Amino acid sequence: MAEAYFSDRENGPRPCPSEVICARLWGALREQINIEIIRGSFGERFPEHCPDGHIPCGTNRSAFWSVARGEIKELPDDLRSVDLLDTPVILDFLEFCAQAVVRPIKRDFHQFFGHHHLSFDRTAGLADFIAEVNRLFERNGIGFELTDEGYARRLASPGLREELRQAVFHTGDDETDRLLEAARHDILSPRDADRRDALEKLWDAFERIKTLETGTNKKEQADRVLDAAAQARKFRTFLGEEAKALTNIGNSLRIRHSETSQEPIETLEQVEHLFHRMFGFLRLVLRATGRGG
Repeated sequence: MAEAYFSDRENGPRPCPSEVICARLWGALREQINIEIIRGSFGERFPEHCPDGHIPCGTNRSAFWSVARGEIKELPDDLRSVDLLDTPVILDFLEFCAQAVVRPIKRDFHQFFGHHHLSFDRTAGLADFIAEVNRLFERNGIGFELTDEGYARRLASPGLREELRQAVFHTGDDETDRLLEAARHDILSPRDADRRDALEKLWDAFERIKTLETGTNKKEQADRVLDAAAQARKFRTFLGEEAKALTNIGNSLRIRHSETSQEPIETLEQVEHLFHRMFGFLRLVLRATGRGG
């Protein structure tokens, strides 16, 4: 990956307010993928073979695009199309490319056909591709990135991002751990429905955490959890008030249930705000009681 531009060195990373890939950025991504095709960067999975032997010498563009369109039906007839695609479609396509990309390594030169025979380095090719895509995302203020494995995910706000990265769960209850880990993963999904589902899983985990201490009365169990989390009287009172407020949010908004009396959460910004609030509360309680977080 190239060094950062002057403005990035001078002003630091750009904010990531947008979750919509515009026509300009899609054009740049499309041309980058066309360049990779010409280089032979998809030639391991979609090889163009030398006519004088079964040796890869490039990418078979037709095979590459046919399989891509088979897996992502919203793609146009040709990669050269300038039509803007919906952001989820572009992200699906980038994931498809990431699963096939390699770094082509030129071997012997076949003078008669004017091409090189190729071998491939999967690890280096994936790292190169991810770096190029993430550079374009960052330069255009897009709130997505490709992970080291080549999967698209949202960029949470900086504070939440760090909490998600550090969190480890060992509550003693497998289902609670599963819900927390699924919520941590799904809140970064490119798909809106997954992010809303992450919020539901987090509230489900909250209800289970209330019963982690011994006893048969849920309120008494919940009080024991909070008693173990805070010894100072005023802070223990604050935790109780916060737990009650979070319970009321879950009962009043359409998070876990869909009664007509519950109001829907209107925007994804509201989803992230509520997720961050609940996630921070649960991490504090779990860490204070030796259950991870």
